[in-house]
Amino acid sequence: MKLVALALPLFAASLTACALNNGPSDQSDWQDAVIANPSTAPGCFHAAYPSMDWQQVNCGQASARPFASFDTAKPKQFEVGNGADYALVSSTVISRASGTFIEAKGITSETNNGTSDTYSLQLNSNFMSGTAACASAGSGCLSWTQFVYSTSETSAFMQDWLIGFGNTCPATPAGWNSDGQGDCFINSAAANVAQIPTSDLASLKMGGKAENGLDILVFANAGDAFTTNQPDSITNLSTAWTANEYNIIGDGGGTEATFNAGASIRVRIGVDANGPSTAAPTCQANDGTTGETNNLNAGPCSAFGGEEPSIEFTESD
Repeated sequence: MKLVALALPLFAASLTACALNNGPSDQSDWQDAVIANPSTAPGCFHAAYPSMDWQQVNCGQASARPFASFDTAKPKQFEVGNGADYALVSSTVISRASGTFIEAKGITSETNNGTSDTYSLQLNSNFMSGTAACASAGSGCLSWTQFVYSTSETSAFMQDWLIGFGNTCPATPAGWNSDGQGDCFINSAAANVAQIPTSDLASLKMGGKAENGLDILVFANAGDAFTTNQPDSITNLSTAWTANEYNIIGDGGGTEATFNAGASIRVRIGVDANGPSTAAPTCQANDGTTGETNNLNAGPCSAFGGEEPSIEFTESD
């Protein structure tokens, strides 16, 4: 059918009312704070640094093309993606997650099918079994949520899957598409975001949240943040979210983001797990879910406990 760290959820929760209005003075802290405090009203919203106020904006609609799961018939390569990626695996259900690139060095070019600065960022859940979303499809159905930023769609949105549901997709909500292989997918409303060059990767952060009946995406680009949401009932993410994959990869359709020789990226994924656990998560190799790839090779991965359990790993050419 594959990347975001809510770096300061406890910090954001403790902000005073004044701070929430005026915002943190540091742009990175502001990104963490808006990711931890998204709008929960229906629709799409924008916030501009240093304000924490969300202003409603028009939503867009991403085209009905799949950002697919990995292809089991395609051999895993050394390159990141198609199931050959690191995933953060939690021992408890996840309520919030985020991904960021804490380093992006030596990047002079990136192409996707020959087109420059064309890629997707994906923060992907695990394949979830036994959710209510699959109840009418039997035991072989898996639900899956992707938080996506796509340069070709110039938007950020959620793409939801019911894998193995069958060729007749659900009637509600309207908008389900069949991939012709027994899987169904649907897009949330899309927040309109400009095309961002790969030279700006270090300024990007993506967050996902599944709480209180909503799934929420927040995408921050330097001093601009965008959010969109949907009912959690589409995949029941809040009931079975236990792993996250985050990365820069091809822009849908199983494609590859190809970087220049010498490019190096350090990825960080952080989570808020339900309950009081601050234990380090598992840094699981070959556990990604996306079908898109990049041409970089993954290095060692480290896991960290604390207020925001996380993993970090480097990938390079």
